Amino acid sequence: MYASKDEQYLYKQAKTLLEKTSANAEDAIQQLRDVINYADWKYYVQSEPVLADVEYDTLFKKLKHLEEQYPEQVTADSPTQRVAMGLSEKFPAVSHLVPMLSLDNTYNAEDLLDWDRKCRELAGVDTIEYCVEPKYDGASISLVYEDGILKRGATRGDGVMGEEITTNIKQIRSLPLSVATKKSGITQIEIRGEVVIHKDVFAAYNAQRAAEGLAPLANPRNAASGTLRILDPKEVSKRKLSAILYHISYYTQEQGHKLPEALQTHYGSLQWLYQLGFPTPAKEMKVFRHIDEVIKFCDEFEQHRDDLPFEVDGLVIKVNSFELQDRMGMTSHHPRWAVAYKFKARQATSKLRKVEFQVGRTGSVTPVAKIDPVPIGGVTVTSISLFNEDVVREKDLHIGDTVLVERAGDVIPYIVKPLAELRTGEEEKIVFPTHCPVCNEPLERPEEEAVWRCINISCPAQVVERIIHFASKDAMDIRSMGDANVRKFYELGLLKDIPGIYHIDWDEVRKLGGFGEKSVTNLQTAIENSKQQPLNRVIYGLGIRHVGETMAKTLANAVSHIKDLYDWDEEKLVSLEDVGPKVAATVAHFFHTHENRHMLDMLEASGVNLANQKKNTPQTEGGLSGKTFLFTGTLNRFKRSEAEEMVEEKGGAILGGVSSKLNYLVVGEDAGSKLEKAKKLGTVAILTEDEFLDLIKGS
Repeated sequence: MYASKDEQYLYKQAKTLLEKTSANAEDAIQQLRDVINYADWKYYVQSEPVLADVEYDTLFKKLKHLEEQYPEQVTADSPTQRVAMGLSEKFPAVSHLVPMLSLDNTYNAEDLLDWDRKCRELAGVDTIEYCVEPKYDGASISLVYEDGILKRGATRGDGVMGEEITTNIKQIRSLPLSVATKKSGITQIEIRGEVVIHKDVFAAYNAQRAAEGLAPLANPRNAASGTLRILDPKEVSKRKLSAILYHISYYTQEQGHKLPEALQTHYGSLQWLYQLGFPTPAKEMKVFRHIDEVIKFCDEFEQHRDDLPFEVDGLVIKVNSFELQDRMGMTSHHPRWAVAYKFKARQATSKLRKVEFQVGRTGSVTPVAKIDPVPIGGVTVTSISLFNEDVVREKDLHIGDTVLVERAGDVIPYIVKPLAELRTGEEEKIVFPTHCPVCNEPLERPEEEAVWRCINISCPAQVVERIIHFASKDAMDIRSMGDANVRKFYELGLLKDIPGIYHIDWDEVRKLGGFGEKSVTNLQTAIENSKQQPLNRVIYGLGIRHVGETMAKTLANAVSHIKDLYDWDEEKLVSLEDVGPKVAATVAHFFHTHENRHMLDMLEASGVNLANQKKNTPQTEGGLSGKTFLFTGTLNRFKRSEAEEMVEEKGGAILGGVSSKLNYLVVGEDAGSKLEKAKKLGTVAILTEDEFLDLIKGS
């Protein structure tokens, strides 16, 4: 798409346009479009950003302003035309220029050897060169470009007819709105591909759903497919879809133009598309001259499939030569010159034997399915969270059902559905308890929540989970005081509550198997060291509902001593940054409860620090005094906690969300809604990790 000389020119052009634009509106608009398209290509296709977010936003706003002044200059391929009005009706059906056929499947070396034999017989040759590429697990799409402009995007549909989703396709920033196909005389081209979701984006989305008590999406494929059919393009844009294009299905060319040499082979055609600016598997593709090499590569690739940023469920092997492809032809179902090599299944069926109800540290009651052990993707699955009563009802699950199980994102075991057609009539409905399965107190389901809760603060299950949380790495960081030891000490009566951590009978511990003198000494040291943890870690360790690490810092920074919060009511708490009514209510309730105050007294008597040492110790102002920061996305240069410490050491403050009070948003990979909100505000400086480090050094 861009020769290195062009890249250097466009980069310099970008820096120039930040200062001034051409007096000629038409020239200025075209220059801005070229630079923005170049920046999009570098960021979304090559993963090499060349402009800071604030620089990109400045150029985009300049282009938008000029197009508003000169509407006659607006074209369909302008970067400003990606986001359009919401759709109000069903997607219309459209015909593909060439039917989108399925692929035949193979599962082992014997299948591939047999397929190779048939290919050689059909092609009438002794050996065939094969191209191998990942089989991305997403939603199939078909794109049509006319005179280099994206005219139509469609779903696969039934292979002959698909749904026209052009507006939503334009939200995928890795897909160019225009390309230089006219240089080759190509007037119309249809390209096939797959819409996918980055693993990190999918994991973050499921984590958000889990935090809300909702069932996770089963897999990225369903998430991608469902997103494409959302009627609001702005919502589609928020989901941060990606695309991989893998096949040119059709093109027309003007007479007098020589066909690019690359379009003689499948490998060459995808490299050609990549050079034009399309996202393709160009870097993952391999060409082999013998089927034995293909088989070896398939075995090796499967071992490292998880290293790719997107889900793959196999490899696709294609005859590389287009001439041989034409000679071999296709059936009504699949092309004879291509086959899918499917990896070992990550779905399986099993029997749902019973449902256990587990109680968490905040009293939430979670149904957990116990199934017959079943291997899925190298892991034997026996237990699966069902999240809440609504999920059980929606899926119509019964004890005794044969269920389809999947490892969502290849990690989380998930029941996709029961196989109702296999029921015998002996299955039993799952009955959700009305009383806590541990302490037998009545359960309550707060309004607007999906979970039932045990509100007995002395419930043994909650007590154990609270102790585990208090000792965890992100809270008091008591090494060796893990889940197993906490449960063992509790069952033996050596540990009854959080303050009890500091009064363990070590003589009794020494009598236990597996606890030599060194183990005991290490645990004693870790417990003693935890007494000096900063106040924010103590507050986080208390396990107050809705209070995460950032909110714990907000509360700690607002007081000199934790007991100051005894006098804070909901109205005063809401005055703090990012504290809403829901958080204020739970925090006020916690510190106004007698049992919790007694626990804090016991902790303080044991020597645990409950004071805000930073607030009580005179400090010189740092270079970032008065400045506020927030971090979003996946950071690669440092951990988020390390970055926040850098800010606080320089006198800066950490906020929990984007607001008018935020000065800097530091953005890692796959940043989401916080980045979008900051851009809309227009007052927040958006920094990359490198820019943040420069700021820290400069301060």
